[in-house]
Amino acid sequence: MWRFEAIGTVWEIESAHALPPSVRTTVTETIASFDLEWSRFRDDSLVSRLAAGGSAPAPADAAPMLAVYAELSEATDGAVNPLVGGPLARRGYDAAYSLRDEGPSAAPAAWTDLLTWRDGRLALAAPALIDVGALGKGRLVDLVLAETQHAAGGDLVVDAGGDIAVRGAAQRIALEHPYDPQRAIGVWEVADAALCASATNRRAWGDGLHHVLDARTGEPVRTIAATWALAPDAMHADAAATALFFDGGPALAHRWGVEWVRMTTDGRVEWSPGCGATLFTGR
Repeated sequence: MWRFEAIGTVWEIESAHALPPSVRTTVTETIASFDLEWSRFRDDSLVSRLAAGGSAPAPADAAPMLAVYAELSEATDGAVNPLVGGPLARRGYDAAYSLRDEGPSAAPAAWTDLLTWRDGRLALAAPALIDVGALGKGRLVDLVLAETQHAAGGDLVVDAGGDIAVRGAAQRIALEHPYDPQRAIGVWEVADAALCASATNRRAWGDGLHHVLDARTGEPVRTIAATWALAPDAMHADAAATALFFDGGPALAHRWGVEWVRMTTDGRVEWSPGCGATLFTGR
């Protein structure tokens, strides 16, 4: 077991064989590079440098992540948008973690006209703040998994604060109750797949504010309390877990072949057809 903190969360990498120092160094460098490119919480990141507009060489992850964002945006009628960083900052989830709410604001609706990724360049045509929180941690889990899989020599689990990729032996993973972390609403046996979760009780502050905003209004979602999504890779699992807070999320998950569970704020539990999770619902 290798346990460490990075990008504001605790990572645990459990492998059949101890990861050699060279692999640990590579993992550390991969996470640091991703953070330097995509974090909106540091003033030296690419995201912060582009906030005033302009262009820069596109990171390797720009095309795969933003292509999935385009699918997310279309499926949710614009509720998910990578330019939601500005509205999040206004509600208090800013680089300084001020937690001071300055009121709602919408992200630019036609974001693909402003944010482009082509010819090796990432460009913003006007000031805006990119936030890849809808799928970025999942993407990073996939990158770390790729860096460690060969050296692991068999069973491998990469867990980044609840976004989990599993290779080899199946793992039984509890689905934490969003209103009581000492309880679970079910368990999911995961093998050679990724399970990602999102909940409104995490990164919450003020009067009902949390990190899952509707980009069209700048208001926090009120209907869904928590989501879980199972996919072959963590980026799509993470993206689906975000989409499931909105209308259109279940249809997108179906199109991607993603299984899912979600809990509403009034305590109901919903799940996808054929979902393999064992839920404590009496179904």
